[in-house]
Amino acid sequence: MTFFSVLDLSPVVEGGDMRRALLESAELAKAAERLGFTRFWMAEHHNMPGIASAATAVALAHVAGATETIRVGSGGVMLPNHAPLVVAEQFGTLEALFPGRIDLGLGRAPGTDGETARALRRYFEAADQFPRDVMELQAFLADPVEGQRVTAWPGAGSKVPLWLLGSSLFSAELAAHLGLPFAFASHFAPELLLQALQTYRAGFRPSAQLAQPYAMAAFNVFAAETDAEAQYLSTSMQQAFAAVVTGKPGRLKAPVDDINAVLDARQLAAVESRLTYAAIGGEATVRAKLKEFIALTGVDEVMVTGMIFDLEPRLHSLEITARAAEGL
Repeated sequence: MTFFSVLDLSPVVEGGDMRRALLESAELAKAAERLGFTRFWMAEHHNMPGIASAATAVALAHVAGATETIRVGSGGVMLPNHAPLVVAEQFGTLEALFPGRIDLGLGRAPGTDGETARALRRYFEAADQFPRDVMELQAFLADPVEGQRVTAWPGAGSKVPLWLLGSSLFSAELAAHLGLPFAFASHFAPELLLQALQTYRAGFRPSAQLAQPYAMAAFNVFAAETDAEAQYLSTSMQQAFAAVVTGKPGRLKAPVDDINAVLDARQLAAVESRLTYAAIGGEATVRAKLKEFIALTGVDEVMVTGMIFDLEPRLHSLEITARAAEGL
């Protein structure tokens, strides 16, 4: 059986604001819980006017407080932006407030552009220290040992489960080496998905957290009553992808009837590449695409995502996705 979860970037739409985006994230999380999804993750991005989840731990507290049972976590926290001790304290606090429901997914990219990375006081060589920082964070979340001079309070003994996230082979190799679950960002960087999964599974070493490999992959889903309506809804995210490619990210735009009239050929090619792994359509289409993706990858869990402009069709897309995924 494959598990299904939700990744939310808390999109800020044109005409909306950050408050609306975060309130809608809570509504989406409540729907995901009601529909039986396993976990609800949010991601750290900076200097992105269309994404409200930059302060990821704070956003997760908001979402966890609005739900009761669904696992809530980061997909991910960009660890080189932070001291491991601070991350341990933040997620130790979340675990204390919402016991048994918190995941800590970690990435090694800055989650932003170079100038913003410098504003974060992130030094680019910090990515080279990522393996060391992961292990330091693990130690802060583990039971304290005698003679330990620095302890994360809260955090120590919480054993918040760590995940490694990636869009290349680096984190796949590290997750395998450390015996951690691995999540691949195939919703925007599909090129190395299959190679990364193979690398992870082949090199996996059992750990105290995980006895055998556990892989997740992200998958774009835009579901509606008809294929045509779903295609229409997906044009908001297509415009967002194009804006990122051209270095001009903005707030999420309303859907359009003809995406070819809005984006040029180069933008369309870039968008098509990013949507390599996607299901855009009615329930039957979404089910067929999900089934095909699971057969191709053999992943243990699929994390669906899809930025839709209005909340109601976004919730309806999740409902259709839940029906389409049943029994897969």
